[in-house]
Amino acid sequence: MTQNTPIRVLLVDDQALFRTGIRMLVDSQPDLELAGEAGDGQEGIRVAAQTRPDVVLMDIRMPVLDGIESTLGILGGAEARGEQPPKVIVLTTFDLDEAAARAIRAGASGFVLKDADPEFLLAAIRTVHAGSAVIAASATRELFEHFDARAAAAAVPETFDALTAREREIFLLAARGLSNSEIAGREFLSEATVKTHISRILGKLGLRDRVQLVVFAFEHRLVD
Repeated sequence: MTQNTPIRVLLVDDQALFRTGIRMLVDSQPDLELAGEAGDGQEGIRVAAQTRPDVVLMDIRMPVLDGIESTLGILGGAEARGEQPPKVIVLTTFDLDEAAARAIRAGASGFVLKDADPEFLLAAIRTVHAGSAVIAASATRELFEHFDARAAAAAVPETFDALTAREREIFLLAARGLSNSEIAGREFLSEATVKTHISRILGKLGLRDRVQLVVFAFEHRLVD
């Protein structure tokens, strides 16, 4: 995608009035373009295959097929066709929501509250399209502490042993929600070096992005 090509957004939500508001918001931005809309999760999978969006705004609770299964279908379908999967942002009404956590585990790149400020939602679309997470550090910790409190820690995969000592340090800081600039300041590194380390960590662990890194850390009880 060239710099001048707008980010193509697919909206999947069963509330027509909400879709209208998001459509107007997206259409007001020169760097964004509405690729399509869907009123349920099954339709979302079909429209995503047709329009190949860059970012999907996905409601959790919908008729026919919920947002979790729709996320799995959209990402799995893109991969099966050999396409770059879109980034998925989950739209939820509740801050601490197990469904949102399940959607992130299914491959979504973060979650945004439905009553968030319009500017925050726009920033989230741009941020997730650039490959970063869209969950505030505190919300990330609260979400997965809440979700994983009843689950036993999973065995740490052997791939974690492939991380160097420095990569483990940076992994733990990223898992606690620190930004690249914050990690750079703490570790006395440049932001570019931190970015390189994060990329290598994700590659070694087979993770998609920083949100998946947080999931990995909490699943395996690698952070407090």
